Amino acid sequence: MADITAAMVKDLREKSGAGMMDCKKALNENGGDMDAAMDWLRTKGLAAAAKKSSRTAAEGLVGVAVSGTKGAAVEVNSETDFVAKNDQFQQFVREVTQVALDGAADVDAIKAATLPNGKTAEETLTNNIATIGENQSLRRVRRLEVSKGAVVPYIHNAAAPGLGKIGVLVALESEAADDVLQALGKNLAMHIAAAFPKALNEADLDDAEIERERAIATEKAADSGKPADIIAKMVEGGIAKFRKEHALVSQLFVMDGKTKISDVVAKAGKEAGAEIKLVDYVRFQLGEGIEKEVGDFAAEVAAASGVPQNKQPEPTS
Repeated sequence: MADITAAMVKDLREKSGAGMMDCKKALNENGGDMDAAMDWLRTKGLAAAAKKSSRTAAEGLVGVAVSGTKGAAVEVNSETDFVAKNDQFQQFVREVTQVALDGAADVDAIKAATLPNGKTAEETLTNNIATIGENQSLRRVRRLEVSKGAVVPYIHNAAAPGLGKIGVLVALESEAADDVLQALGKNLAMHIAAAFPKALNEADLDDAEIERERAIATEKAADSGKPADIIAKMVEGGIAKFRKEHALVSQLFVMDGKTKISDVVAKAGKEAGAEIKLVDYVRFQLGEGIEKEVGDFAAEVAAASGVPQNKQPEPTS
């Protein structure tokens, strides 16, 4: 059986909202596997739907930049939040975001691009690591472009213009006036930042995640003792609800809590006298999907001092 540490219990409690003893039992029942323990808690009705991928577990910055009908978002990670406030680090994030906007479609292309200092982004990053004294990494990039219309940016928790912890881009295809698209795009981007959709449409949701939800819903429904046909309807109803809640176009607009996003877009197009299509979006949250290693501070101090954790230093005379 895997050793279940207090840090593991604390981590699961933060993710699930379940009680400490329930989290400890879940980890014991599942050999310390965090994902399996989360699913176990959910089948017992002790945790809400998992949002682990939205949990910030790394530092750094997300950069966004737009130019008319195109936009780009880039995430650069660092070990601590102090580096995110560093001017040298912020300048690097701005420059690589601009490189992405200019056409670099993936991390390798950005690394190979030459920055204003005459060095490649990869060389500059290596130099930054040496001079700042902390590991950094260029993690991911996304570009959006429409043939007509606008790509609208939004930064939540901005550390500087175009830089922050959550970066959103919204691609709107339309012949409507730019001020209309900018206003609509900003409202949609704020919704996306808050609501964390997993896909644009229900059909785009990850099949593996749907099947995982189905398995959890089936196990929960089986505990109800209802007939098989009723259980089947309960499961399909749960999956239908999951699809609607996690596909952007079918989510309820956070600003009024009752209008579907697809209807918000349709209404804006009608008022503008020109059809507006929400064709894509990007939502980068700093560190999503990365689990930061949690150290035991007392153990680190003991190790550094050479004193065993369970033994106090001998008093000096």
